[in-house]
Amino acid sequence: MVGRHLAKTLATVSLSVTLASGAVRPSSCPSILASGSPFSSCEFPLNFIMLGWNLTEENLHKKSRTSPYPGSNVERSKVPDEKVSWLVKWPEYSPVEYTAGPVLALPAWADPPVGERNFSPKFNEKDGHVERRSQNGLYEVEHGRPRNPAGRTGLAGRGLLGRWGPNHAADPILTRWKRDSKGNTVNHPISGKNMLQFVAIKRKDCGEWAIPGGMVDAGEKISTTLKREFGEEAMNSLQKSRVERQELEKVLHRLFSQEHFVVYKGYVDDPRNIDNAWIETEAVNYHDETGEIMDNVPLRAGDDAKEVKWVDINDKLKLYASHSQFIQLVAEKRGAHWSEAL
Repeated sequence: MVGRHLAKTLATVSLSVTLASGAVRPSSCPSILASGSPFSSCEFPLNFIMLGWNLTEENLHKKSRTSPYPGSNVERSKVPDEKVSWLVKWPEYSPVEYTAGPVLALPAWADPPVGERNFSPKFNEKDGHVERRSQNGLYEVEHGRPRNPAGRTGLAGRGLLGRWGPNHAADPILTRWKRDSKGNTVNHPISGKNMLQFVAIKRKDCGEWAIPGGMVDAGEKISTTLKREFGEEAMNSLQKSRVERQELEKVLHRLFSQEHFVVYKGYVDDPRNIDNAWIETEAVNYHDETGEIMDNVPLRAGDDAKEVKWVDINDKLKLYASHSQFIQLVAEKRGAHWSEAL
């Protein structure tokens, strides 16, 4: 329990064979995007696109190159857009090496350094209880280290991330229809569409608004992570008494048994990503159609959250990492208001 919460704190300051050194991408992989994009159709299969991810130049791999690195004064090496892709030769590329001290202290949730005796990770496989497969297909391993499938970040090592390669997270998106004082759904005056709201938290580490989510424990089911993270961050379950937690568990069970759909699975552009470790998530939308489930359960910030509240969904939202794109997909899927542009 203590190790998991320490891992979460550090992470928020916040898919068979073992591959040998060298590329695994076939040379015939066609590019999906415009020239210079770090993504290819072999690295990211069609369902990655079908899920609605907006793979545009302006949204691609930007936050993963920002400095300083979260929770530190470490500056990344500069990586221009045209040299993000590993397909672009850049022999002089020499990224800064950084792994946070607490990660190097080898807590239970973190891997040892590559090359350490008795550490033989099975990259691109299910490695015991540790999921080292990417949701976007095979990734390259070079000199014993996985390479970020989205490209260069200007930083090598693991930073705040415990695992080499993909670090899996889960993001529960809880929504309801916005209603007036009489209980009637509210339509946007310009688009005429019903307005959705979702539960948002204000992160303690950076002060940005976000979806309440967190890292998946080794061997843990995604459904368990989704429910646990929402309870801890949006309902302060860790500070409740045993009786209160039992009552809260009933509410969470009812809530997370509602209609839901997977919004997105795969790589996310996150400021904690570096060359050898990155975050992938499964974002799932749970919708309280009538609003009755949450009516009598007050939201209360807890764990990694500073504040929590219901937020109207629209294209003006500025959220942490790639969360705005996830919210847009939910609005479009449910036919709700998103933009005033007609």
